[in-house]
Amino acid sequence: MPDPEKEISKLRAEIAQHDRLYYKAAQPMIDDQAYDRLKTRLAELEAAHPEFDLEASPTQFVGDDRLEAFESYRHRKPMLSLDNTYSSEELIEFGRRLERLFPEQKLTYLVEPKIDGVAVSLTYEDGQFVRAVSRGNGIEGDDITRNVRTIEAIPDSITDAPAVLEVRGEVYMRHEAFEKINHAREQAGEPLYANPRNLAAGTIKLLDPAEARQRPLNCILYGIGACEPGNYFSAQSDIQTHLKAWGFPVLEKYWLADGIAQAWKSIEELDTLRQGFAYPTDGAVVKLDPFALQEEAGYTSKAPRWAIAYKFEAERAETRLKEISLQIGRTGAVTPVAILEPVQLAGTIVSRATLHNEDEICRKDLRPGDTVLVQKAGEIIPQVLSVNLDKRPADSQPFDFGEHIRALGLDASRDPSQAVWRINSKDDPIRQQRALQHFASRACMDIDHLGTAVVEQLVQRGLAKTPADLYSLSEVEVLQLDKFAEKSAENLIAAIAASKQRELWQLIHGIGIPHVGKQSAKDLEANFDSLDAIADATEEQLEAVDGIGSIMAQSIHAWFDDSTNQALIEQLKACGLNLASSRQATADGALAGKVFVLTGSLPELTRDEATQMIEAAGGRTSSSVSKKTDYLLAGEAAGSKYAKAEKLGIPILDEAAFRELLRQ
Repeated sequence: MPDPEKEISKLRAEIAQHDRLYYKAAQPMIDDQAYDRLKTRLAELEAAHPEFDLEASPTQFVGDDRLEAFESYRHRKPMLSLDNTYSSEELIEFGRRLERLFPEQKLTYLVEPKIDGVAVSLTYEDGQFVRAVSRGNGIEGDDITRNVRTIEAIPDSITDAPAVLEVRGEVYMRHEAFEKINHAREQAGEPLYANPRNLAAGTIKLLDPAEARQRPLNCILYGIGACEPGNYFSAQSDIQTHLKAWGFPVLEKYWLADGIAQAWKSIEELDTLRQGFAYPTDGAVVKLDPFALQEEAGYTSKAPRWAIAYKFEAERAETRLKEISLQIGRTGAVTPVAILEPVQLAGTIVSRATLHNEDEICRKDLRPGDTVLVQKAGEIIPQVLSVNLDKRPADSQPFDFGEHIRALGLDASRDPSQAVWRINSKDDPIRQQRALQHFASRACMDIDHLGTAVVEQLVQRGLAKTPADLYSLSEVEVLQLDKFAEKSAENLIAAIAASKQRELWQLIHGIGIPHVGKQSAKDLEANFDSLDAIADATEEQLEAVDGIGSIMAQSIHAWFDDSTNQALIEQLKACGLNLASSRQATADGALAGKVFVLTGSLPELTRDEATQMIEAAGGRTSSSVSKKTDYLLAGEAAGSKYAKAEKLGIPILDEAAFRELLRQ
């Protein structure tokens, strides 16, 4: 007989890990249904064995999306989760419980589409938008105001509003924007995002608002948290009317239902309409409409008793796995892709699905020719769930990843520290194309007129194999390319020449060191005077940089230790690229060598403007307060960073004191 204590402990640890992946990393490894089954099983065991402490159980609290790099802010009113069900019977029973609680009342429900996005709370004070906060742990969340301000649909001010108002809803990404981003990543040989929700969650927590602005987010508002005065609304449906009048983006459609049976009919209607909505939906939310009855029904520790989420079953279909194709990324990483017999699924024709890596293929025992079950639950990129073994061909053989690579004539080996294969030769044409596309991209060296088609021609014609080759191109050579005339050739050569003056972090990001992204590149520039200094640094020195962990430090050290990469750096030097940190140019500035942390909203300066002023004066910024911090620049609504700075005795400046420091 299974040991219930061991099973409870195992389930709690497993769910905690999935919570970290979903809420903090925005990279869930299982779908919602599988996750909900784990939580349901845990709740059943805990109910049957109340002797085991519930206090630390994930069934008792909301998942926590807070990150250390962000300021925490306390919600005026808790931002709870919702109980959910996939069963119409359980939905009806939810209604019956409320009927028993209010036997003399005729109950009215509001039925809303359940948006598969990222929960957000917007605070307005005296009609002015002052703050955006994530759900966090339900009690306090991350201040994500800078990134939410990039959403044009959110009004900066509203009229005839309560003195204090928390407006709640979901941040999401439209299907077409998501597909455009994924198409660009596919062209660059980069891993695809699994779905709009994950991409929206990752975008809303970017440290650089300028980068967030390049990923178009949208928002739908449908609820209210704190409201002062508190008698402004009388019912849930009343909120929709006011939000629309204030100019907020609101739900395309919702239903008022008399009784739970009619609420179910509304859900069935929603299921037929939701494929036409601009935002991804994965169910319906049913709420008791009158606020007076909501308050009487009350709350559990993590959810209201007057509302429930009904989740649609994931749409699935069987189809044939025609082949497992391989695509190569900028660092030579080989990613498997399932090529499927086209099948209709969730309103679209599906013919491809990402397989992530060799280990997933082995775990699911996927083989070309198999009949597979494909799922698309709010997903744009479908998942291959499993194989129908009853339909497996008699002559089927396990898929040998390494053998398949060799059969394609690729020289690749598996990274011993990861489940990824990489092309060994840097002379592989596809790897060269991906590396050049990345180097020229906007987030790196930002070279105009050097798109995918141009890069492919340069590599195919042998005109450019490495980033250094770009700087020796002549107009005569560029004129050999398709669709280039004299003026367009001049423009490309000029754009390449202009990129020589890019900042060091852009070059660090562009040369394609595994694991090093934009923020890591900035952290490296902030701590080292030049590219040579980074190349000469030990793993211990690299790991001492805030934001650089042991795996990244090993990767950086190994990259610079490679003789081919050393030759590339020498060639870039000879071409006249900027290999020095911008800190050198400002070594005599008023803030030379000083580390600032910013928190709260400044009266006149945006964070970007303050950061630029600090860097121009020789200082640098960090995302977290530590003993290395020289100053905390604090504005309105400063939170935990302020308290930590006080505890460490770090000088705290307001905007006026900061400007005075610059003038000294």
